[in-house]
Amino acid sequence: MRMETIPSSTVCVTGAAGFIGSWLVMRLLERGYIVRATVRDPENLKKVKHLIELPKADSNLTLWKADLTVDGSFDEAIQGCEGVFHLATPMEFDSLDPENEVIKPTIDGMLSIIRSCVKAKTVKKLIFTTSAGTLNVEEHQKPVYDETSWSDLDFIYSKKMTGWMYFVSKILAEKAALGPAKENNIEFISIIPPVVVGPSITPTFPPSLITALSPITGNESHYSIIKQGQFVHLDDISEAHIFLFEYPKAGGRYICSSHDATIYDIAKLIQEKWPEYYIPTEFEGIDKEIPVVRFSSKKLMDMGFKFKYTLEDMFREAIESCREKGLLPYSTQNRSNGEEKETDSKSLETHSDVQDKKLAAITNEKHANGQENALLLDIAQ
Repeated sequence: MRMETIPSSTVCVTGAAGFIGSWLVMRLLERGYIVRATVRDPENLKKVKHLIELPKADSNLTLWKADLTVDGSFDEAIQGCEGVFHLATPMEFDSLDPENEVIKPTIDGMLSIIRSCVKAKTVKKLIFTTSAGTLNVEEHQKPVYDETSWSDLDFIYSKKMTGWMYFVSKILAEKAALGPAKENNIEFISIIPPVVVGPSITPTFPPSLITALSPITGNESHYSIIKQGQFVHLDDISEAHIFLFEYPKAGGRYICSSHDATIYDIAKLIQEKWPEYYIPTEFEGIDKEIPVVRFSSKKLMDMGFKFKYTLEDMFREAIESCREKGLLPYSTQNRSNGEEKETDSKSLETHSDVQDKKLAAITNEKHANGQENALLLDIAQ
C-alpha cells in the first residue's frame, strides 16, 4: 500500500481546472500533498468550484492566478514547490496569427515556467503533459509508436491541417525545455497521453468525452478522431503523473496509453454493454478492417507502473458520470428517424461550453493522415 506523502511536500499544477488537471489535483490532495493550483481566474466560482470542494482542499489547496502569456506569472505559485505539473496550454482555435497567438505563447510560457522553477531553487522535477501531436502526425501511420517517435514538422507545415499550430507548439515547447531544464538541474519529464476517458469532476462536458462517446450521441464530426484510437483512463493518466514525479530515476518522454481500438471496436463494446443506446454498425468512409495503430507504454510499464482500468471501465465510468450530470441521455433506442437523433444532439449541445462548440466546429473539417487524436489531447487537458 502506498504511503501518504508528508504534508510538507508542495507541488504546483498549471491548468488545474481542466479535465485532467482537476483529477490530478484530487489525487495529489488524497496523497497529502500541498497543492498550488494555477487558473486564469480564481474568482470565477463557476470554473473553480469543483476544485475548492475537493476533500482536503480547505487545508491543502490554494488557487493562484497565472497566465502563460505573462512572463513571471507563475513565480509566486511555484516558489517553494518541489515539483511542477504543467498542463496549461493556449487554445485559440480560430487564430488568424497562429505563430504569435498559439506557438510562441506555448514556447514562451514553457520557458517562463522554467525560469520560475529556477528562481524558486526548490523544484526538482517539471512534468509536462504534452500530446500525441508530438508523436504520430505524419503522412503515413506506423503500426506502433514509441518515445523515439516524433511528428514530422515539415509535413505539418506543408499541409497545415486543422490543428497544425498545436502540434508545432507542443513539439517546439518540449524541445525548447530540454536545454534550460538540464542546465539548471531540473529533471524534465514529458507525458504523452492518448484519448483520455473516464469520470469527470468538471462542470461541463469534457471535449475528450464528447469524442469518445460520439457513437452514442451521433456526433459524426468526431468519428474520425477515434477511427484508429488509443485510450487511457483519466485515473491512470493522473496516477502516471504522480508515479513519474515520485520515481527517483524518471526522465525523458513517456507514453501513457493502455488500450488501442478502432471505432468499430468501441461501437461493439457499447452495443454489447449498453444496449439501450442506438449505435451505428457502419461509419461512412471508415473501412471495417481498418488496422489498429498502437502507442507503446513499455517504457513506463517497465518501471513498474500498472494500468488499473479496462476499456470497459473507462466507458462505463464516463457514461455514468455524464448521465449523472445530465450531459448524456439514458437511452437513444427510441429514435425512429433522423429528426429525433438531431434533437438529442441539440439537447446535448446545450450542456457544452464555448470550448466544446469550437472543438466540434474544427473537427467537422477533414483531418489528414491520423493526426486527429493529437488535436484532441491538447484540447482535453
